[in-house]
Amino acid sequence: MSASPSVSVPGAAPRVGVWLIGARGSVATTVVAGCAALTAGLHTPTGMLTETPLFAGSGLPPLTSLVFGGHDTTDCPLPKRAEALAAGGVLPHGLPAAVGAELAAADREIRPGGPLPGETRTPDELVAAFTADLQDFVRRRGLARAVVVHVASTEPAPTGTAPPPSSLYAAAALRAGCPYVNFTPSTGLDHPALAAPAQSAGVPHAGRDGKTGQTLLRSVLGPMFAQRALTVRAWSGTNLLGGGDGAALADPAAAAAKNAGKERVVTDTLGTAPEGRTHIDDVPALGDWKTAWDHIAFDGFLGTRMVLQTTWQGCDSALAAPLVLDLARLLARAHEAGLTGPLPELAFYFKDPAGEAPSALGEQYAALAAFARRLRAGARETTAPGTAHGTPEDR
Repeated sequence: MSASPSVSVPGAAPRVGVWLIGARGSVATTVVAGCAALTAGLHTPTGMLTETPLFAGSGLPPLTSLVFGGHDTTDCPLPKRAEALAAGGVLPHGLPAAVGAELAAADREIRPGGPLPGETRTPDELVAAFTADLQDFVRRRGLARAVVVHVASTEPAPTGTAPPPSSLYAAAALRAGCPYVNFTPSTGLDHPALAAPAQSAGVPHAGRDGKTGQTLLRSVLGPMFAQRALTVRAWSGTNLLGGGDGAALADPAAAAAKNAGKERVVTDTLGTAPEGRTHIDDVPALGDWKTAWDHIAFDGFLGTRMVLQTTWQGCDSALAAPLVLDLARLLARAHEAGLTGPLPELAFYFKDPAGEAPSALGEQYAALAAFARRLRAGARETTAPGTAHGTPEDR
């Protein structure tokens, strides 16, 4: 993970880029620091399905092969950002110093994003600049491929026809021939102007808005009520969070984009829309920590009225980082295998999956397990270096 040009080592795994949009944010910093900690043997890969027996032999790129870079509109260096996260209890004490070289190397690969204040470049010029940055990263670091993962703060849903910033980054990923993941509720690849380019780009892409906490729980509880034939009358939720995400979601339009995914999971898993809404409150003092409450009113036998209440308290960055690493590796492997277009098999990770996919977590896990078996079969069929591990028809 050094900043020097890559040197080919016989027998070494091809190097794979992970290009993070919002590369100096809490999630991205935790991703880079976490990957360095895992490869150094400082911590175990808790929360990473790609490091479990489920994906053994699937041909995923090893963590040691990942090279990080990205775009951001802020200039706080990653080592300094990591120190702030450690002070807040997000990263383990002492970890920023232990992986300082890796953080600094990734920081040197971060390029200015946009639009910046007073921006004079047109959307097309921004996309061209972002594309050039990606292509330069791949070429200069000698990468087999790079996966673009959007982890920037949530933006409001667009109100006009102009593509929002997240869609400009998505367009750049397509032009550069890079697999794409949108881990946020922002528009990204879902803008109408990108429908045709996404279809013709020949790269895999996966979902929108990572499922890390409250919605993860909802995707389990919703099917439980439906399968037990219990009538849910109302489902209300409240989120308290701080940090950059809390500040971004203080904007009602951004919060609406976030809440839409949370409420959609309830409706999809129950088969009906119960009463109740989800609310998000910005509490700066909480920093990267989040508390989510759910109040579920339901009817049992003979109309007996009952209530289930849940409380989820977690750290957003620590919940998201292992999923981002999973998805980067899975998209890189899918790209290597020649898979293109949406990957509904990865619905397990998203509030809003790509393509046609089930909403219940159990069914999503079954689809993910089948995907792992397919990748494993393709890896066994490899007969020579560079041989594809499958074709789009294999899906």
